Amino acid sequence: MRLFHFSDDPAIERFEPRPVRVPSARPAGQEWLNGPLVWAIDDAHQMLYLFPRDCPRILAWATPRSTPADRAHWLGPGNARAVAFVEAAWIDRLRAVAIHRYELPPETFRSLGDAGMWVSEAPVAPLGRVVLGELDGELARRGVDLRIVDTLAPLAALWDSSLRVSGIRLRNSASWALAPSPGPR
Repeated sequence: MRLFHFSDDPAIERFEPRPVRVPSARPAGQEWLNGPLVWAIDDAHQMLYLFPRDCPRILAWATPRSTPADRAHWLGPGNARAVAFVEAAWIDRLRAVAIHRYELPPETFRSLGDAGMWVSEAPVAPLGRVVLGELDGELARRGVDLRIVDTLAPLAALWDSSLRVSGIRLRNSASWALAPSPGPR
């Protein structure tokens, strides 16, 4: 198993556990997830972090429980593994920025059982670092169909579908606060 952490910092020698910047509402017993942790993503889900750090985005992909109707409506007729929606205001940054993918040793990490997320309560020294640029091309190489939209707000309906959906940094979208529920806030 391979685990990664993505950053705009090219010189991290050791990841120290730290609390999340913006705490999330957590179910009872999971409040510790807002505490000091090192976060990582598994190889299969690294597509979620091939973006500038603060870029609001929504990714969706099929699971065995996804209906043919939802697949056709949201994913389309192509062979994309997933779709990523990004607001047009972010596309130039997505194409221009380089990010750093740090590979982390898995020994101290435990799975959250959710979209490839892993956490460690111990400091972690990276095994190596790779610079990734032209992120739209990186997404395409991983089978992700990048879709540029004016606003993410109409995509709140994705959370009512049978697809697996991940919304990241949505608070940075000027329109997300106007989105109808049920998407995350």
